[in-house]
Amino acid sequence: MDWISPRRLNRLGMLNMNRRNVDYIARYNERSSYPLVDNKLKTKLAVAEYGVTTPRLLQVVRQQHEISRFREMAEGLGGFAIKPAKGSGGKGITVITGREDDYYIKASGSRIAAPDLERHLTNILAGLYSLAGSPDVAIVENLVESAPSLAKFSYQGVPDIRIVVFQGYPVMAMLRLATKDSDGKANLHQGAVGVGLDIGTGRSLNAVQFNRPITLHPDTGLALENIDIEAWEDMLEMAARCYEATGLGYMGVDLVVDANEGPLLLELNARPGLAIQMANGRGLLPRLRTIESLKRPHFTPRERANYAMDVFGAL
Repeated sequence: MDWISPRRLNRLGMLNMNRRNVDYIARYNERSSYPLVDNKLKTKLAVAEYGVTTPRLLQVVRQQHEISRFREMAEGLGGFAIKPAKGSGGKGITVITGREDDYYIKASGSRIAAPDLERHLTNILAGLYSLAGSPDVAIVENLVESAPSLAKFSYQGVPDIRIVVFQGYPVMAMLRLATKDSDGKANLHQGAVGVGLDIGTGRSLNAVQFNRPITLHPDTGLALENIDIEAWEDMLEMAARCYEATGLGYMGVDLVVDANEGPLLLELNARPGLAIQMANGRGLLPRLRTIESLKRPHFTPRERANYAMDVFGAL
């Protein structure tokens, strides 16, 4: 954050980690809801009841003996994603985009043999990528094909949209674009680009990489100032619905725009990071306090999304 002075950070209403942990995560998130968002399989099943779509589930591998069915299931697929249900930070996720002879082609372009994928599934079950190393299950999902209007901005990886939702209201959003530095993953700590989005319109505001402002994607060379997210209202309503689905008062909702199926939920995060503020060039605190001061909360996800668009748009 060294490109913005501490005085300006305060003036912008930046939320710091201590205040986030104490005043928002601890206060508004029931501990009993954490297992729901820390497990991607449980998340998929829970949000489906509230009309939130996710990538199609192809297989769940819970036991070692079930791995033998994986190769048969994947035989006719052009692409898929393997994920540890309890993984965090993108660890353990393997994205396959095609086949070449006896090999699968990863998103990075490298090849991997079927026995290596099966060993990867074994590692997932053993808890190699899960929180606290606890035994896990592997989920195999349909491959997300990013909408071309967004895919062109990202380097190899699928771009996603992080929306911070507070008490059911979308309060801040950013687009995350993969880079060479981030190894094709949309992880800002690893070097992905964060593009702040106007809550009112879904259009890009500012962009940062490694917490420093940029105007062009470092690998694609494309300008980041005129990005427009498709189906923006629907995405905000989808994010707002996750409040009813989980009961979490403060969370990050990660969405993608699929070329064929439109907006899809990737995962939820009960402890969303703070870099979204840098991408937007403004702080979360004023928006959080606005929601806290509401005398009459809005009861439907659509009403909450519309309120957020009207009040926080272009701020």
